[in-house]
Amino acid sequence: MSETTNSVSRSRKLGPEERAAAIASMREREVDVLVIGGGIVGTGAALDAVTRGLRVGLIEARDFASGTSSRSSKLIHGGIRYLEQLNFGLVREALIERGLLLQRIAPHLAKPVRFLYPLETPLIERAYIGAGMALYDVFSYTGFMKPGVPLHRHLTKKQVLKKIPSLDPNAFVGGLTYYDAQVDDARYVAELARTASFYGAHVASRVRAEGFLKVGERVVGVQAHDYETGEQFEIRAKQVVNATGVWTGETQAMVGERGEFKVRASKGVHLVVPRDRFHSEMGLLLRTAKSVLFVIPWGRHWIIGTTDTDWNLDKAHPAATAADIDYILDNVNKVLATKLTRADVEGVYAGLRPLLAAGGDGTSTANISREHHVSHTVPGLVLIAGGKWTTYRVMAKDAIDEAVSAMDGKVPESCTDQIPLLGATGYRAAWNKRAKIARAFGVHKHRVEHLLNRYGVLTDEILDMIRKDPSLLEPLPGADDYIGAEVRYACTHEGALHLDDVLARRTRISIESWDRGVAAAPVAARIMADALGWDDARVEKEINTYNKRVAAEIASQELPDDESADRARTEAPEIVPLSALPTADTVGTRPQEASPAGRGAGAPPVVE
Repeated sequence: MSETTNSVSRSRKLGPEERAAAIASMREREVDVLVIGGGIVGTGAALDAVTRGLRVGLIEARDFASGTSSRSSKLIHGGIRYLEQLNFGLVREALIERGLLLQRIAPHLAKPVRFLYPLETPLIERAYIGAGMALYDVFSYTGFMKPGVPLHRHLTKKQVLKKIPSLDPNAFVGGLTYYDAQVDDARYVAELARTASFYGAHVASRVRAEGFLKVGERVVGVQAHDYETGEQFEIRAKQVVNATGVWTGETQAMVGERGEFKVRASKGVHLVVPRDRFHSEMGLLLRTAKSVLFVIPWGRHWIIGTTDTDWNLDKAHPAATAADIDYILDNVNKVLATKLTRADVEGVYAGLRPLLAAGGDGTSTANISREHHVSHTVPGLVLIAGGKWTTYRVMAKDAIDEAVSAMDGKVPESCTDQIPLLGATGYRAAWNKRAKIARAFGVHKHRVEHLLNRYGVLTDEILDMIRKDPSLLEPLPGADDYIGAEVRYACTHEGALHLDDVLARRTRISIESWDRGVAAAPVAARIMADALGWDDARVEKEINTYNKRVAAEIASQELPDDESADRARTEAPEIVPLSALPTADTVGTRPQEASPAGRGAGAPPVVE
């Protein structure tokens, strides 16, 4: 990756060489903005800052999107249920962002999806829900852009059964349909990180902030630890942005600041079942006693979820329990003619929502606001927390607005509403030529469609790999949707450093295949070894670690409660051992002071 300040990087790759160059650059020279956290908000903040002309660094302790940002419902939506809470501002904001993602920022990744809301009673319920959906449609219009999806419709019971013949005819009297959008959340974050890197941000995963550097009360950077090499070093920054989601409290504690609000973790569990288990032309939105349940079409699968419960255990690996799975099955079976069982579940995943709430107030997590908050209570340190995946771009903008407000000189305003992700520009033209592309490269048309909807116009780079090595066209065992070229590309272009990065996030094999990716692991590991220079011992270590992770997840999903499931899940080792994040007790009194002894050789002095 070329050294840049305000110019545009020339590389579209985010491989090991680019990572090493990014780390070297951050070590050698102060950045304007350093973002901690490589989830959707952190990568969005890096792109926002770098496209304003700032010198930007981004570090992530594990893999991009390895936390909340890869374990969502995979929906880009306004949150139709928030209308009942009279949170009109949040709904409108999210619907505007939905339109931007669908039509301008990522049309190759974000796709419209149609849902049915089954009605249980006639007239009053139809009028009430219909009015809400009409308002949803109105909010999705802006002065510069149409919604990008069709408007809602009313259906009779007969029409519903024609569209969804697998519904129990005794469970509803009619229905309404409406549109939202969906996205592969982890893939989106990886492309966002690449796009930030392309514009000049210095981006590195597996680098953890282990303490803050301070001059007096002002934060001037972080003490960083590269878990790939074991090296520890300092990164100096004019402003640091804490975008660590559910780890916000732990990160703030490193500077001795408990903050003005608390982030409360809410666990959401999803099931993945094969598409042929029930027949429907659209997804479902179901009301439950506690919240809502989505049934979401996902390629050759359905994603069903979610739960919404407090979680106070291991934040890196929240565990789904047998009770969580039964809860989801029980609720979806209320409307299905042929009931789903545990035997139909091919994948399960759990994620944590970072919700803003006062501690111990007893409020159900389902009723807590999804709005976000920006704080600058410590000089040099900006905190962004809360919010929804859909509104990540607004959250990122607000965080960088706060950071630049403390900088000298005029900094341009955010322009990310005009910045397509890599792969987006020209996507629709490429889609229209997909048959010609397939013939030119000797690849089946359906395979080209799959690639275009994952990589957009960057599909050419995948196809060039296949042209040079036809063996990379072979599907992975137990995961026919994915080919070897995608594994290699994840390593050379998308920042994947470990087997889990590829099977769980660059692809979704870990939740889409019956064996959770165990059969694909050896083949994928060998392809990664060729791309990353692994020896046989490293290959075996990666495979064994991945298999232990799968076994631990399956074991946890057989247990009845959070505590026992958490114990089972945390028995699996990390591929790179990560010690627990510092707590207030261990680091609240050890902020890193900027002093000659604490700086690396040749580091310039930092002053307030």
